[in-house]
Amino acid sequence: MKVTQLDCLCVILLHLLHTAGSEKFEVLGPTDVIAAVAGDDIILPCYLKPNISAEDMTVDWLNLDFLDGRVYRYQNHRIIRDDQIPFYRGRTSLFKEELWKGNTSLKLTRVQGTDEGHYKCLVQSKSWYDDFTIQVLVEAVGSKPVVSIEGHREGGMGLLCESEGWHPQPELVWLDSKGVHLSAGPPESHRDFKGFYTVKQHVIVQETDTNRFTCRVQQSRINEKMETEVHLPSELFDTTPWRISFIVLCCLGAITVIGLSLAIYCIRIKKGVIIDHLKMQRDFETIRRHAVNVTLDPDTAHCKLILSEDRKQVRHGELNQVLSDNRKRLTNWSGILGNEGFSGKFYYEVKVEGKTEWTLGVVRKSIYRYLGFRPNLKKGCWTVELEDGKYTAHADSPVTLLLRAKPQKVGVFVDYEKCQVSFYNVEDRCHIYSFTGCTFTEKLYPFFNPGGSDSISLVICPVDATD
Repeated sequence: MKVTQLDCLCVILLHLLHTAGSEKFEVLGPTDVIAAVAGDDIILPCYLKPNISAEDMTVDWLNLDFLDGRVYRYQNHRIIRDDQIPFYRGRTSLFKEELWKGNTSLKLTRVQGTDEGHYKCLVQSKSWYDDFTIQVLVEAVGSKPVVSIEGHREGGMGLLCESEGWHPQPELVWLDSKGVHLSAGPPESHRDFKGFYTVKQHVIVQETDTNRFTCRVQQSRINEKMETEVHLPSELFDTTPWRISFIVLCCLGAITVIGLSLAIYCIRIKKGVIIDHLKMQRDFETIRRHAVNVTLDPDTAHCKLILSEDRKQVRHGELNQVLSDNRKRLTNWSGILGNEGFSGKFYYEVKVEGKTEWTLGVVRKSIYRYLGFRPNLKKGCWTVELEDGKYTAHADSPVTLLLRAKPQKVGVFVDYEKCQVSFYNVEDRCHIYSFTGCTFTEKLYPFFNPGGSDSISLVICPVDATD
């Protein structure tokens, strides 16, 4: 058979067409948005169809939300880092052992806020290229809002709320005790180098019947919110010392008649303050007359608690003690109960001086049913705690307490008939917090938790009503 030039040309053309066809491929990936949680590792799927080898190809990953958006480049069998976005360094990689079967997926570790965007997977051979785009959304729930007092502002009390570590940017709002939005200053936000947001906002609040205010931080896209409720003692709103100082200064430069009038006014104001102070002292002395003798019940003690012989002191130890098993012992949360339950009116005092962590209050007898839970109102526990330098009342939701002075001795008073549990700073004779509208159906037992951050004992003190 004679082969002509035309036959040779046809064979060559067929070979070229076959070669070109074999080089063609599609780059595919997921059509759904990828939701990434900050701190996690994620995989951005990308693969070739047909499943031909990508080992001799160039694989580029780009973040299209950046001008120079190279996330990763694989070329000539090696990684090219020259023009990689700096914050991706050390966090990106391909599955090199699977390149031969067309897997060009990208692994991204320790996801951060700046990783959100549209990612293009671009694969090039010597004669063909294709790409696919994937959207990544980053979710990060920030810190519990921190509320601080800024002092007297424009006839009220200035508060600042701040929360950090969010993505996307959240909204911050102030609420009163009824959930009504408060008028506040303009919100402030800052984005750190990892792309996480810090938000803060100032507000000036006026004294109310509850003096409870809530800072809420919420992010609708990720359906998350965190809030902190604060209770401001009425004493914080008392501007009398400032008025008196102002009046005294005015008197020094005023004429005699005006000076005398202002002096009389000052005396009246001081007299009112003294009367209020005496009333508070008298009420506190009345409360102390309901003092009861409290001792600790060793059968309820958590295995890490160490009691004194007189059962008036308790501290946290390092090792578990070998104790008898009984249904009363607290096991899943550290604590101990008083030996006797009470109803009616009763009061006791506990020395907390030097301690960095403690929880005090009362619990109902049936608390034994809930040994696996932390104490809270729903389980029949009415407690106040110090932890990480913050004072908190465990109401339906935790209430942050802003105190003028750190209590050295805490008084706990229960009025069973009025359904009320109150806490006092004994040295200052001032009120700390009250649970009101409580539901009591059985005897209440004193509750103590010395905390595990120090080895100082909680001490049940004798109460002298004549102090």
